Amino acid sequence: MLTNPTLDQMQALGLAGMAAAWRELAERNNANELSRDEWLGLMLDREVAMRADKRVRNRLASARLRFPEACIEDIDFAASRGLDRRGTMALAQGEWLKAHENLIVTGQTGTGKSWLACAFGRQAARLDHSVLYVRVPRLFEDLALARLDGRFPRLIDKLTRAQLLILDDFGTHSLTDQQRFHLFEIVEERYRRKSTLITAQVPVARWHDLIADPTVADAILDRIVHNAHRIVLQGDSMRKQKAAPLLTGTENGEINHP
Repeated sequence: MLTNPTLDQMQALGLAGMAAAWRELAERNNANELSRDEWLGLMLDREVAMRADKRVRNRLASARLRFPEACIEDIDFAASRGLDRRGTMALAQGEWLKAHENLIVTGQTGTGKSWLACAFGRQAARLDHSVLYVRVPRLFEDLALARLDGRFPRLIDKLTRAQLLILDDFGTHSLTDQQRFHLFEIVEERYRRKSTLITAQVPVARWHDLIADPTVADAILDRIVHNAHRIVLQGDSMRKQKAAPLLTGTENGEINHP
């Protein structure tokens, strides 16, 4: 293995990318043909790339995405889904995140809302934004427990600190007084400071009824909907489309008519 005092210093300083590039360059047959500036440039490029990759990995680990492998490049733009390619790719550029705007994804069960939300979450991490994914039913349970054991301020701080907060499965049931209060606290702290992505089976037009209290509903929706981009997924359940049949037609016939 190549040893060198300079290489040891790079390792000691945490410059793993530069050290790896140093080793590779030193082992090249044409290493002496490169100028000092070229050596330094290649080493710095490797260090920057490795640090960027590490930062994305750390952000994704902290995000705890439901579908960690989901990515923009794998989105299915089949016509039946009603998903506009141009609009989706424009959102993937991340300007809405810089502007602290929101994104709402609605559609029936199985149309891929959660997967799409995770793809946008992964893209946000690539663009160097911190991300946090939570399912709304579980979130309300955690917040209720946190109020009892003293963790509530820390949990609210965690939810409001993420540059992109993904609230998955909103609107599965009408909100209680406590849940309305918790949701308002979150959206109030994030309003015009951070971005929020919400998925729901229920159309936005029915959210007012789900929140149930007209005054609180107005306050919450005013902070979520008015500066939000919207994606409405259509078509049949993606799970049904991808699921393999358990038995073939012939096998079913054999069972029904032995």
